[in-house]
Amino acid sequence: MAHHGHGHSHGCGGHGHGEIGVQYNLYLKIDKDRVECLNETVEGSGKEVFKPWNERLDKSQYVDSDADEELLFNIPFTGLVKLKGVIIIGGEDEEHPDRMKLYKNREHMTFDDVHVEADQEFELQPDPAGVVEYHTKVVRFSSVHHLSIYFPGNFGADSTRVYYIGLRGEYTEMQRQEVMIVNYELAPNPADHKTDVFDPAQHSVY
Repeated sequence: MAHHGHGHSHGCGGHGHGEIGVQYNLYLKIDKDRVECLNETVEGSGKEVFKPWNERLDKSQYVDSDADEELLFNIPFTGLVKLKGVIIIGGEDEEHPDRMKLYKNREHMTFDDVHVEADQEFELQPDPAGVVEYHTKVVRFSSVHHLSIYFPGNFGADSTRVYYIGLRGEYTEMQRQEVMIVNYELAPNPADHKTDVFDPAQHSVY
């Protein structure tokens, strides 16, 4: 059964707006060239809603759904993220999404995949100022290298519009040391593995 999250707060627990802006900086850790937005009207418009918090009210960049009211974002990060909060600014009136489902570490999701149980689900409320934060279950959303956000519908319009998606959390660089160790073992130094196997190159007869 899907987990329905109703927890949200106004103004991130009373912190000042400047502090909120500092916290909502995970857009810097998104691999934007690889962001996918399924059912977007204008190709490439979906990735533009991941922007600085102080630009969240900029209405010049947005994404509209195309064939119906659904939108599905596939968001790869450049490292590992512990996701703590999400802010959504949707379209005016009925164009605002009414629900949000989050899936972690499921790359290249399609609309055929959204019927599986979400890692967390929220009922949304219109938030034109971008001050309502939806709190994730941090334990569940630790070590996230890929996040999918699915908006299944809205408040009654034929299409859904999103102006801003803000993500708050902690970021850790990918560890590359393990890769180096694996590569070393794949190409071992013969001097480290002395054997008595006959080597014809050392016993050539001329």
